This record gives sequence, structure tokens and C-alpha cells, in this order.
Amino acid sequence: MLTEDDKQLIQHTWEKVLGHQEDFGAEALERLFLVYPNTKTYFPHFDLHHDSEQIRHHGKKVVTALGDAVRHVDNLRETLSELSNLHAYNLRVDPVNFKLLSHSFQVVLGVHLGSEYTPQVHLAYDKFLAAVTAVLTEKYR
Repeated sequence: MLTEDDKQLIQHTWEKVLGHQEDFGAEALERLFLVYPNTKTYFPHFDLHHDSEQIRHHGKKVVTALGDAVRHVDNLRETLSELSNLHAYNLRVDPVNFKLLSHSFQVVLGVHLGSEYTPQVHLAYDKFLAAVTAVLTEKYR
């Protein structure tokens, strides 16, 4: 459960993500594909090389959706409903991949935010991304 302090840390930190959505998203996806190569199976039509336009575009979509979740943290279910439907019913993405992407995104945050990515911020994002993952996967059941 996200506390008010968690929400403030997430929103404050997210301000540093703004303007870098495409870069952070592409970096998180590239990291995901490198560390967990089995996740590539959902992107057979993508050019998966470093800095490809397709990865950059999809990375921006992912981080933009996370930004929507940050802005509507108290209403994640409604905010992410369309994405949840898409991934569960159309794309049929393995739900484990959301957790793997969350880890990759947290590494990207840590790299770019450095000392500002404190253990408290890390914990807040861990809880937030777990909540996002829970909403995205609840329709799989």
C-alpha cells in the first residue's frame, strides 16, 4: 500500500523523468531484452538493435503510460484498464514480464538519478510498480 510519503516521493522523482520518457523507456526495454532475452518473443517484428526507432517509440509509450499512472495513482485500475485489456486479451503477454520490466525501469531510474534515487525512493517505486503490475495482470485470472 502506497503511503502519502510514497506518493510524494514518486511524484517528485517523476518530474525528473519528464522530458526523458523516450530515452528512459528505450533504455529500460533494451535492458529488459538483454537481461531477459525470452521477453523478445513478444516483439518479433521489432528491430531490437540499440537505439532502434521501434524500441524508442515503444519505450516512450511505456513510460508515458507510467506517467499517467503517476498522475492518477489513487485510481490505477481505471487509468490502466485499457492497457490491462490489451495485454491480457489481445497481446497475451506473460504477466511475469511486467515485473521484469519494472526491475529494468528501476535500474534506469537509479542510473540516471544517482544519489537522488535513495532507498526511500527505491522502496516507493517498488511499491508503485508492484501496484501497476497487479492492475495490469488482474484480468489474467
